[in-house]
Amino acid sequence: MTTTRGYNIDEEAVRQAQGTWFRIREQFFRVLKKNPNLLIGLIVLIFFSIFCGAAQFWERIDPLMLDPDDRIQGPSWKHWFGTDNAGRDIYSRTLHGGRVSLLVGFFVAIFTTAVGMVIGLISGYTPKLDIIIQRVMDAIMSFPTLLLALALVAMLGSSMWNVIGVITFVDTPRMVRIVRATVLTLREQMYIDAARALGTPTWRILFVHLAPNTMAPVLVQATYIFALAILTEASLSFLGLGIPPENPSWGNILALGRTFLQQAFWISFFPGLLLTINVLAMNLVGDGLRDAFDPKLSRRA
Repeated sequence: MTTTRGYNIDEEAVRQAQGTWFRIREQFFRVLKKNPNLLIGLIVLIFFSIFCGAAQFWERIDPLMLDPDDRIQGPSWKHWFGTDNAGRDIYSRTLHGGRVSLLVGFFVAIFTTAVGMVIGLISGYTPKLDIIIQRVMDAIMSFPTLLLALALVAMLGSSMWNVIGVITFVDTPRMVRIVRATVLTLREQMYIDAARALGTPTWRILFVHLAPNTMAPVLVQATYIFALAILTEASLSFLGLGIPPENPSWGNILALGRTFLQQAFWISFFPGLLLTINVLAMNLVGDGLRDAFDPKLSRRA
């Protein structure tokens, strides 16, 4: 034990902490090396997250500025992705629309994971509540996802947070099912029986003993929910019930472009291309995480 500037520093504990961090970092890079899909997906997502997140630094023209003299102009040096029927710059609108779409996907994944884990843990651990919870989940899943989302957004109104709330609501049952299935297996393990025998509170068993052991399938499912949320938001906006038209998103830019598809394909092409790339990247991340958490699946594929 040494003392520096009045503080006691346990050098052995510091070395252990540094060693633990080094092992985690080494294992992370080893996983990336063995899973090129995961690496490619992460690079693409990080690139587009930075590119769209800082859209104000990369934009060349205000995405809301109308220029009637430049209506329906193809890609050029002035307008890299062309212009729409109101003369607005598609490049700037695609960047800002990407920020909205990625935010929707991110928040839906976070909220769905949090809510789905809590409900799934309770459902899988308590048989009496499980019957009620699963019937509610079955009722939600009995409706087609897009139709239910359309009905709810129509009632609540079009806004980004309403869209996030609605997509979270319709996607939560999938996460609940994943967590519940894992908990049904884990609750019969000996360490859970030992925790009960010691009088451990139920909340501690759920969130300290069970929750960490459900993270592998939860993280994989969260990546797919992220991708699905982006597609659902684009579908809602495409149908006119998602993000308001004055706020660009990939969905409502695609909706505008369908009217001019034959004479101005670029209006839909560029946001559609970025939407496809990001959803594909997130699916690559999900597949990579699945293989990392369960190498047997990778070997059987």
